[in-house]
This record gives sequence, structure tokens and C-alpha cells, in this order.
Amino acid sequence: VATPESGIDYETAVLMNIYAQVNPSVVNVQIFQENSSLHNGGLSGIDQDDLLEVGGGSGFVWDTSGHIVTNQHVVEGADEVHVKFSDGTTSIAKVVGVDIDSDLAVIQIDPAGYNLQAVKRGDIDQVRVGMRVAAIGNPFGFEGTLTSGIVSAIGRTIPSRSRYSIPDSIQTDAPINPGNSGGPLINEKGEVIGVNAQIRSEDRANSGVGFAIPIAIVERVVPSLIENGRYSYSYIGIGGDTFSPLCSEELGIDPKLRGALVVDVMPRTPAAKAGLQSGKAYDSHYPGVCPSSKGSDLITAINGQPVASFDDVLIYLTRFTSPNDTVKLSVLRDGEMLDVDVKLSARPE
Repeated sequence: VATPESGIDYETAVLMNIYAQVNPSVVNVQIFQENSSLHNGGLSGIDQDDLLEVGGGSGFVWDTSGHIVTNQHVVEGADEVHVKFSDGTTSIAKVVGVDIDSDLAVIQIDPAGYNLQAVKRGDIDQVRVGMRVAAIGNPFGFEGTLTSGIVSAIGRTIPSRSRYSIPDSIQTDAPINPGNSGGPLINEKGEVIGVNAQIRSEDRANSGVGFAIPIAIVERVVPSLIENGRYSYSYIGIGGDTFSPLCSEELGIDPKLRGALVVDVMPRTPAAKAGLQSGKAYDSHYPGVCPSSKGSDLITAINGQPVASFDDVLIYLTRFTSPNDTVKLSVLRDGEMLDVDVKLSARPE
């Protein structure tokens, strides 16, 4: 952590240190598409005059081999990708791999002639609410912009661009705007703890509620995108809800217990093959709080790790498991505790 110099307060020194350390690793990602009204379809290849800039975002250098991390939605539909570094140098990049479920993508440039500085990566388990964070990116096309704030919340589950959710995400009040997508969220040590991806706003401008994909997911997905061009998630095949003590009398469950209720078991999935059970429909006195099914299995732990919410199941599966792994679920069923082994499959598209 930076220490104050003469005449510079502590917070200023920290932010100046973060910017000096990380900004050389941050790039402006420019996306071009073929202008079909100009391009002669009978010619092979794409002429530069036939390209239109249609969007962009941010990214950061992952390694000295030229791999750069950004968002999947930043490069979606690109016919050509350009990256621009903080020193003004530019390069053409190719898309190496994308993962729509985590909204992550890897692009790559030829590293010859570039002084690439890979970012340092932090530890999601060290992230706490209230920690100082900074974001560097290209909001509205203004390159190399630094904003700062705090971690507003952790463990958020946010929607992805597919039908699956992104668990364990970081909420921040550091100003995040269009163009920041794909850029790093950084702790005060200058380590990347997330990839800025979403804002909640009525007018697509910062409203103090931004979200970053956690580094724990990034570190699992990115190496696979580099090696295979894709990433395969483990899949259990349940829909669920978090048990509330308010529902204890209706559901016949001890109010002191915590866990994830299995309210739906998809057919022909690992959960179905392992015999997990969802309950029967009933009319709850607390709709919206209590699940609409009664008699569901209650998952209280996964591989010995306590489960307090349905999100805890999603987080564990995403962070610690792969397809074909077997997990042991501790399950309360009809007042009896059981251990249920589930062999996970690959998540269907």
C-alpha cells in the first residue's frame, strides 16, 4: 500500500500509486464490423475502408503472451478488434475465446514490440465490504479514466447474458459507466479483484450501483478460454430458494436450521439421478418469501461446507467444482439428515 509523501495525503497517494501501477496494463478495446453496404461480397477478406467502429470497452493485460481479458458483450459481433494502450500504441487483436455465462472473453495481440505488463491478481476471500477500490477504463471513450469508491457488497448474484446467473459478484459505488465494461476493479494494493461488467441505472449512466465479475471466476474461466476457447461449468440441475425461519411452521422445518430448499429438480439431470426431491405445490401464507412447494429437500452443506442460502450452492459449484466431480450434499428430508452423492455433469447450453 502506498504511503504518504510530503504534501500528499494518504488516500491521494494510494490512488496515484494504483494508477501508476495498473494503467499501463489497461487497454481501450475498439470493435469494428463490416459495412455491408460498401463491402464487395465477391472479394475475399475485409478492407479497412469497409469497417465501421460500432462499440468498445476496456480490457487488461493478463500475461506477456499478449492475452487480454475483457467482457464477452464488448467483443460480441466483432469482425475486427483493435486495442489501444496507455502510451498510444495500438494493435489488432483476435478473439481467442468467449464465455457468455460469465460475460468474459479473451483476445490476443502479437506481443512482439510491445512492453506488456500483466496485472497482479487479488484474492476474493480477502475482499470485504467497505474496502477502498478503484476502476480504470474508458467510460464514454475517455481513455485511461480512474474512478474510486468502496466495495458496497459482496456475494451478489447478477444476471448473465445467458439463462444462468453469475454468483459471488462484487457490488461497488466506484463510478462505472458505458465503456468501463471489461476493465479491472482494483484493490488498494493494485491487485485486480474483479472485471467491471454491469451497472444498474435508468439511463445507462452511473448511479452508484456497479457490479464486477469476481476474480475467483475469472481465474477459472480465463485459462480455459486461452487453452480451449471455451469453459465448461459443472451442473447439478436444480432450482431452489433460501429457507427462511418465517416458513418453518408451514414447511415443518426447525427455524434454527439454514439451507437451500430444492423446489425444482430437472429431469435427466445429476440431481434427478441422485434422487434429490422437490416438494408438492401448496398455498403459502407468505407468498414471495416461502417457496410454493412443501416437502422439499433442504441442503444444509455441500462437501462439508455449510450452506445458508441457495446462492451458497451456486458459489460453491462455480468456484470449486468441475464437470464429472462428485459432491456430497447434506440434506434434510422428512425430518431426517441424509448424505446424498451427486456426480455433476457439464452445464447444458
